[in-house]
Amino acid sequence: MTLTDKRILITGGGTGAGADLARGFAEAGAEVVISGRRFAPLEEVANATGARVVQADVTDEASVQAMFAAAGPCDIVIANAGAADSAPMLKTTLDQWNAMIAVNLTGVFLTFREGLRQMPGWGRLIAVASSAGLKGYAKITPYAAAKHGVIGVTRSLALEVARGPVTVNAICPGFLDTPMTDHSIEVIAAKTGRSLTEARATLEGLSPQNRLYQPSEITAAALFLCGPGSEGINGVALPITGGEI
Repeated sequence: MTLTDKRILITGGGTGAGADLARGFAEAGAEVVISGRRFAPLEEVANATGARVVQADVTDEASVQAMFAAAGPCDIVIANAGAADSAPMLKTTLDQWNAMIAVNLTGVFLTFREGLRQMPGWGRLIAVASSAGLKGYAKITPYAAAKHGVIGVTRSLALEVARGPVTVNAICPGFLDTPMTDHSIEVIAAKTGRSLTEARATLEGLSPQNRLYQPSEITAAALFLCGPGSEGINGVALPITGGEI
């Protein structure tokens, strides 16, 4: 498989799944553009992969428009930027709710809209959503609501573009072995008094395979959705959950 004639933009490209996506698509020959708010991690990924860096905030409309203007027309757009937070409903503030909706849902909307607007023809729009977009988990109501919204955006937009050469899909992993999950583990440990090992085991236990999933599994799925034979896969929320969903 080669993507030598394709340009790809990956939001949240400085860490975790975004960094691995940059690596995988660069190895497949694509011209890779990564974006995020913090320059230092983006620069580190760029040095390792040859990707081009564009700083942007996906929650800001003008910033997203400027991001695509700087990147140039992109054949593949992966809306990967996101954040997680947790609290029981009665302790969840409106600011926490708004923050989760802004980065995890509005960010995908803006990225997809502007990405589609400048797509030169054939194209792939892919959201990195979550298993929380397909089921509920306790104490992450705003995050789960946002990820459910991403699935709705994906399925609706897929129908809008279905008669053309663009497809729209979402990848829905369980807990990934990334710095974001490390932070979640630290929060669980701090709030429950468990050790980090015990807190990690709690998240691993949500998987029937009793493990965290690897960023490379996201990359493999995204490459498949961009490869030959994927043309009929449109509007799909693809779970990477070991059978949980």
